[in-house]
Amino acid sequence: MYDLNICHLYPDLLNTYGDRGNILALQRRAQWHGINTRITNITIGDSFDSSEYDIIFLGGGQDYEQEIIQADVLNRKGSEIKTAIDNMKVFLCICGGYQLMGKYYKTWDGKEIEFLGALDLWTVGGKERMIGNIVFESDFIPEDGKPLKIVGFENHSGRTYLGEGIRPLGKVLSGSGNNGTDGYEGAVYNNVYCSYSHGSLLPKNPRLTDHLLTLALKQKYSDFDTLGQLDDTFETAARSSVIERILKNI
Repeated sequence: MYDLNICHLYPDLLNTYGDRGNILALQRRAQWHGINTRITNITIGDSFDSSEYDIIFLGGGQDYEQEIIQADVLNRKGSEIKTAIDNMKVFLCICGGYQLMGKYYKTWDGKEIEFLGALDLWTVGGKERMIGNIVFESDFIPEDGKPLKIVGFENHSGRTYLGEGIRPLGKVLSGSGNNGTDGYEGAVYNNVYCSYSHGSLLPKNPRLTDHLLTLALKQKYSDFDTLGQLDDTFETAARSSVIERILKNI
């Protein structure tokens, strides 16, 4: 019997648009696959030992929440987060959590907030928000021999730009993505997956959920090969219907 330990970082502060649903999706699909999970919530002031966890989740938050946790991220947990990344731990970082992994956030009026610098990316705030449904395709995860179409909901004013060695998670088919100009969404480095997609992201996209579970299991267990097939008839129909409706309105 395999098991996975999942860490939810700052669940009391980074949980915009029900991002906790991503934790629930990981837990439930792991359960359906016969994999035990243990969820641990870690917040400001708590100790964080990355060796205890297989998947680490950071949700979204507004500028206010990000400033609240800034000192804790930089001075208390930052080195462990970077160690976990180097050790190929699986991360899912959404919106504000995505931005926190980068170098800095510069507000539209020029104030620069220092972030972790774990990934070579940075964010510049704008006066206008990028809001609405988003569909993008990711060649990290194949579906019938083609890049997987992923659906979510974005609401952010930050424009994120990727630096050296950081690959986008996908190509935008509808929506704004990272910055509304380069046509890409999210970021991937080692086993760190970042996205602006709320909604929650994983319940809407079962294949992405299983992809993250597979990465974590392969990293933890040398004898693990692949997850079995689940009956995703209803999930697939719902996802396909939403994607079709969004793309039809382009």
